[in-house]
Amino acid sequence: MASNRTISQTVRPVVGFAVRLTMALSIVVFLLMMLLGLIMRMVQGSLLDIPPDLFYQIMTAHGTGMVGTAGLAGAAIMWHFLNRYVRPSVSVYWLFLAFFLTGVVLILAGIFAGGFAGAWTFLYPLPARSGAVWSVHAAFSFIAGLLLVGVGFLLFYLDAARAIVGRYRNLSNALGWPTLFGSEQADTPPPAIVASSAVLIINTIALVVGAVILAITAVNLYVPSLTINPLLAKNFIYFFGHVFINATIYMAVIAVYEIIPVYTGRPWKSSRLLIAGWSATLVMALAVYPHHLFQDAVMPGWMLVTGQILSFASGIPVIVITTYALLSYLHRSEIRWDLTSALLTLGVFGWAGGVIPAIIDGMIVVNKVMHNTLWVPGHFHFYLLLGMVAMALGFATWLAQGEKPGTAMTLSHKLALGGFLLGGLGVVLTFLYSGKESVPRRWAVHVPEWTAPDQLGSVFAAVVVAATIVIAIQYMSRCARSS
Repeated sequence: MASNRTISQTVRPVVGFAVRLTMALSIVVFLLMMLLGLIMRMVQGSLLDIPPDLFYQIMTAHGTGMVGTAGLAGAAIMWHFLNRYVRPSVSVYWLFLAFFLTGVVLILAGIFAGGFAGAWTFLYPLPARSGAVWSVHAAFSFIAGLLLVGVGFLLFYLDAARAIVGRYRNLSNALGWPTLFGSEQADTPPPAIVASSAVLIINTIALVVGAVILAITAVNLYVPSLTINPLLAKNFIYFFGHVFINATIYMAVIAVYEIIPVYTGRPWKSSRLLIAGWSATLVMALAVYPHHLFQDAVMPGWMLVTGQILSFASGIPVIVITTYALLSYLHRSEIRWDLTSALLTLGVFGWAGGVIPAIIDGMIVVNKVMHNTLWVPGHFHFYLLLGMVAMALGFATWLAQGEKPGTAMTLSHKLALGGFLLGGLGVVLTFLYSGKESVPRRWAVHVPEWTAPDQLGSVFAAVVVAATIVIAIQYMSRCARSS
């Protein structure tokens, strides 16, 4: 019964305003980044002609923008539901947004004013060795922007930790470990707290590691004598990047835990299986990143083997458990489908489905052939576009309809949902097919033999953009009417 009461809790008005504003910003930027992605597919498909240097600037902005905005939307979702159980600081949240937006301005200035085009991975020592394509000042603007965004997120997570520890005394209690190990006196935390605690631990570590390599890279721009082993730098970058982008989905899935019970009338409980899954994810998320480094033959063999093994295992703890639990909650629940519940369910499908091509690429023997192809954009568009973004849009529509189930889906809702699903699958499958055909990724110019999937992918990408515009308009108009 306690869980049912928490489902009906509302958050403070100032929290609701801050979250609605954040989601509005996120949706607008998602749309802009989708348009940049569409431009790139059209260029590769010979449907549009732009200079290659502009293509790589757009590629850098698209990757950085999507990762950052996914983090922003995920943070808003996590913070909204944390406010049901604990009291994080509103002032710190506004400070987080200020750091984030200031960082975005510097990043965009570095890319489009300064010409930085080193991709969102800013692979050391590329920022300082551009071959005169961009200046060190442009690279510094980009790196400094990432640092500011990272500082904002670090403040956000530290404040979340403060609020959670204030309620549950320590993070082991918040992770549900007393319940996991059989304590009868345990105050079992809800899934939102379990997931948030795991996320803030792994992402705090990732952000500190990211800050270290970003700071070294920034100093190296002006003091070339200060260097770092490039392989060590690459490990830092991919550790930070892999953890951060996966954490965006871990934050977004909290919306599924909290909102789906409103539709089914069945509270989502923190079972021992769920707690064990998040505890395993806490470890695996920090150790699985070497699967990005299979191409580096100088990496220690044991790290590459660990990366392959954990690539197979990492999808099991949370994704399988969450997916199976969702199907159980939906089974015979007589759920009334609307755009919110459909998008949240689609998000779990996209998250789970996106792991399959990732696991295939995580096999060393396959990775040697497939990793530098469009197979990789295929797998991460699967779990980000159809996974994380779908969950974020589902959460946004729920906010817009007053944090309660909406009416039955209208024709526009059905068209938007169908367009997002079919367009998203088309984008993913054209990427995967091109990867199977060994079409390289990160190339501005494609030979004629490669362009047919690019052109088809452009059509599907346009459908996704159109569907997202419909959802965005409805979100903005409903929020405007309710304010």
